[in-house]
Amino acid sequence: MAENLYIEVDVRQTNYHGERICGDVFIKKRVKEDKRIIAILSDGMGHGVKANILATLTATMALNFTIEHKKPERIAEIIMNTLPVCSERQVSYATFTVVDLEIDGQVHILEYDNPALLVFRNNKPLKLAHEIIEMKNEPHAGKKLTYTSFYPKMYDRLVFCSDGVAQSGMGTENFPFGWEVSGIEKYVTSILENTEDISASKLAEKVVNRAVANDIYLPKDDTSCAVVYFRKPRKLLIVTGPPMYKESDKELAEIIKNYDGKKIISGGSTTDLIARELNLKVTTSLEFFDPELPPISYMDGIDLVTEGILTLNKVWNILTEHGNDYKAGKGPADQIVKLILESDHIDIVVGTKINEAHQDPNVPIDLEIRRTIANRVANVLENKFLKHITVKHL
Repeated sequence: MAENLYIEVDVRQTNYHGERICGDVFIKKRVKEDKRIIAILSDGMGHGVKANILATLTATMALNFTIEHKKPERIAEIIMNTLPVCSERQVSYATFTVVDLEIDGQVHILEYDNPALLVFRNNKPLKLAHEIIEMKNEPHAGKKLTYTSFYPKMYDRLVFCSDGVAQSGMGTENFPFGWEVSGIEKYVTSILENTEDISASKLAEKVVNRAVANDIYLPKDDTSCAVVYFRKPRKLLIVTGPPMYKESDKELAEIIKNYDGKKIISGGSTTDLIARELNLKVTTSLEFFDPELPPISYMDGIDLVTEGILTLNKVWNILTEHGNDYKAGKGPADQIVKLILESDHIDIVVGTKINEAHQDPNVPIDLEIRRTIANRVANVLENKFLKHITVKHL
């Protein structure tokens, strides 16, 4: 897999009509030491709390065993032997799809009883050879898993769903047997033909919305669609705080000037420094879109200029409490979040100069707060949003 290839992973879900809890569970995790991303979709039997418990147990076990490189049949056997037995049906059951993405290598796909995963290349369905693994040990002898592996290319997509998508519309005039995998495949193909650069989140959203429409907007099952999209990375630079030594001011200015991507400056002192070094004019907006924060400023060649610590702390709060579907407002923190969610490779430069206006010589708290907030933002972006993050202290 090419180094300049970015893996975007996202999901959209809708609950069974009338339920507050989704019986489908989706988990994704970056395994840094192995250079892997693992995504799991599990559908618990039924719907509501019981289904969610089954799916959560299944997805968590599948994730942990996949990280440990256990054999596919062993993963399935442990999961099936561990799941609690449903008091009503007297069976333990949850489906799963495991997608193991080696960042610099193959994709490995393991499926059990979910609708077949779809692969698209050049915006058209790609048929891959797969291996059927039949379980041999009782009480699960005869149950079958599907295993597939391949090397992805730029702009490939994987689309995998729960039964709520494939069986949507069942019993209606248009879909007497449900939408089925073939219907999903045709729908996704038509979308890619018209919007070939559609994001993973938007494509997943369109599939789920169509499935809900098939059910006359009253979903008859928990409905989930996950998408993996291999594409070129979108880069973002966030700079906060001046460098420790004044002779490094020019270095910071050159980093910003030569950066190949979008740019954010967060902090008044940093803004003044860059304006001075690059001979740029700063204009401050008079519109207050967020009563908690100072307004944004404008500088040629910079996508966003904001206040520092307060704004970044609010960015961290938003990222902690919300997901990729966050609807950003016009405030400074919201605008930073918007640019972050639109980006893949995020480079954070933290200046280590202490703010003389606030520092105690013995306790440089301003610097520690800046470092802490920058690290918090970096951690949530890396672990929750699977962004590629670098942090540089200057």
